[in-house]
Amino acid sequence: MLSFFQNSESMASLTFTFFLMLISFSASSSEAGGSIGVNYGMVANDLPPPSKVVELLKNQGLNRVKLYDTDANVLTAFANSGIKVVVAMPNELLSSAAADQSFTDAWVQANISTYHPATQIEAIAVGNEVFANSNTTTNYLVPAMNNVYASLTKLNLDKDIKISSPIALTALQSSYPTSSGSFKPNLVEPVIKPMLNFLRRTGSYLMVNAYPFFAYSDNSDQISLDYALFKQNPGVVDSGNGLRYMNLLDAQIDAVYAAMSALNYGDVKIAVTETGWPSKGDSNEIGAGEANAASYNGNLVKRVLTGTGTPLRPNDPLTVFLFALFNENQKPGPTSERNYGLFYPSEEKVYDIPLTLTEVNVNSSGVGKSQVPVNGNNGSTTSFSGKTWCVASDVGKEKLQGALDYACGEGGADCTPIQEGATCYDPNTLEAHASYAFNSYYQKNSRASGTCNFGGAAYVVTHPPQYGKCVFPTGY
Repeated sequence: MLSFFQNSESMASLTFTFFLMLISFSASSSEAGGSIGVNYGMVANDLPPPSKVVELLKNQGLNRVKLYDTDANVLTAFANSGIKVVVAMPNELLSSAAADQSFTDAWVQANISTYHPATQIEAIAVGNEVFANSNTTTNYLVPAMNNVYASLTKLNLDKDIKISSPIALTALQSSYPTSSGSFKPNLVEPVIKPMLNFLRRTGSYLMVNAYPFFAYSDNSDQISLDYALFKQNPGVVDSGNGLRYMNLLDAQIDAVYAAMSALNYGDVKIAVTETGWPSKGDSNEIGAGEANAASYNGNLVKRVLTGTGTPLRPNDPLTVFLFALFNENQKPGPTSERNYGLFYPSEEKVYDIPLTLTEVNVNSSGVGKSQVPVNGNNGSTTSFSGKTWCVASDVGKEKLQGALDYACGEGGADCTPIQEGATCYDPNTLEAHASYAFNSYYQKNSRASGTCNFGGAAYVVTHPPQYGKCVFPTGY
């Protein structure tokens, strides 16, 4: 067996670390993971009608969507769909919204209250990446947000609908190392502090558009592609706080958290309102391509739905909106701009990735793809509805070994069956042994929320794992 009792002093340190991580996770949100949504842009002349888009999203198991306007046909199509919608006030309306409360009263009446609650509008994005545009637009942002909020309050919608504004990472003066994150000085007093104060006061969150693709494409000689794509890699240790980052997106998010904390707004939460990877690009767009796009988005979905928060905010599950639903053929700019879509306008997938937790579990390497035969019938299609198991994630040998040591030690898992010569010793691999131990711990704790995580080293599946002839228990 892969020993979990050697080097007892260092193992004690590792197991204590995992114990703290488990306690931390158990005290967090009851959700098993985060939430995935998608951006529905319409800068194209060949897209399916909104009614078909609603059907597509429901068929794909997606229940959150973000729009870039308040198109009447789209909002009507989403009525009674069960899909939560983020709408937007375009940048060109900010000056009017900032100057006149009656303008936002009329805008909210025509574009929000007319459709809500049949159409479940959960948030309004006031502007988009405003700081990247002219400074005159920037000055209107917070006054516009205040007026829109006041208009919602008049209609008693302020508790249902949050107000925020997506920022690009170009709003940061520094983002590396992550702990040094800071906003550009010229933005801090005029707009960043007032906006963060508004978000805190109204119980809202900061919308952030984060694209590891841009960072990698511009710095491919310094940034590992595996690090950008959520693949196995050694990680990057932050020299300021000692935290190890296993992917670039987490580092980017935490750079924004660090920037907010530096201004004493570390309590404001973040939602990633845009992130994605293009399936095509020009010759100078390093990294663009279908395989990388599939890896980025597929691994991101798995990371969000089965993992915890970021290293700085491990107890805050991630909310991420993929960019974008469709390839949009009328978008200006480089080739990549027209090739971020998960789907072609024909509704055919550009590449095949999981979009729901069920799909993630089924597609995880070797887990969930097979079912345990029943009564010797290898062709059985027996339903395992209501039963869940806990298995190891691909987080690297050191982290997985530490989690296994905790489970079989202080965690109290029954690890006797994975001892040499016992029923579940074969296959003699770290993944198989860890999966058995994690599942034992999970089942012993009545499959309670947070008991299948081990600091991100494990996740829940809905089909019995199959490692050789070993049968994983579903209860004790």
